[in-house]
Amino acid sequence: MRTYRDVDVLDRARAAVGEGPAWDTAHGALAWVDITRCQVRLSAADGTLLRTIDVGTHVSAVLPADGGGWLLATQRGLALLSEQGELEDLGDLHGDRPGLRCNDAKCDLRGRAFVGTMAYDETPEAASLYRLDSGPSATVLMEGLTLPNGLGWSPDGSTFWFIDSATQTIGRYGYDMDAGAVGPLLGTVDVPAEVGMPDGLCVDDDGCAWVGLWGGSAVHRYTPDGALDAVVELPTSQVTSCAFGGLGLATLFITTATHQMSAGALAREPLAGSLFALDVGRTGPAATPWRAPG
Repeated sequence: MRTYRDVDVLDRARAAVGEGPAWDTAHGALAWVDITRCQVRLSAADGTLLRTIDVGTHVSAVLPADGGGWLLATQRGLALLSEQGELEDLGDLHGDRPGLRCNDAKCDLRGRAFVGTMAYDETPEAASLYRLDSGPSATVLMEGLTLPNGLGWSPDGSTFWFIDSATQTIGRYGYDMDAGAVGPLLGTVDVPAEVGMPDGLCVDDDGCAWVGLWGGSAVHRYTPDGALDAVVELPTSQVTSCAFGGLGLATLFITTATHQMSAGALAREPLAGSLFALDVGRTGPAATPWRAPG
């Protein structure tokens, strides 16, 4: 098993909840969010902050949209953010259920958007996983979840990786790309609580999942058969997610958080909330742009 320790600090953002990194090919930038500060951030491959957009609501994921702008997972649902910073709501996912917000979101290889919800107080089994369809309307794919987080697809699109963080497991499911449907569970990876809680993930070009570990100061790489074969050690505990991008899509970008850290903890972890990057000798796909369903 390989261990990586030399990570570059790209942006000492001191993010409250840095999350949702996605390489935006059209802008040549990493798009990511600071959830509770209501910010969408665009960073160059070297970490230079190119743009910050305050969207006025909690925002948990940002995905490039086909034709320009970005698809956001906001507090209430999904929304389209224009290049000019204007927000167009695409529907409310929560209805009359208070205390919920959207969490992680990704697009499959056909550009369909998937988003998980969660309760602010992490009420067990209050969450769902949705697919955005034409209308727009949302189709429920999974119910009874607690903390939907990492989503990703194998390079051929036949496998869907998915994390419900509260279960301490990473699941691999069959996936029907033509139908946009999640199939049967193929296998799980159990993550011991002492190494952290599995959070966001990305899948590399070899079909292996890189998983951020909240409270674990690390990113782990798991092979399709569930074996842990690489560890990225980080100088801060709240590791949230990761994505490949940059030149040749060979850089692994990693987001982190300072959420509810005490003054003492922040003093011990001065790089908490930073954006990190390193070369892990692998490549992974850029974010597939969202294509509005017809």
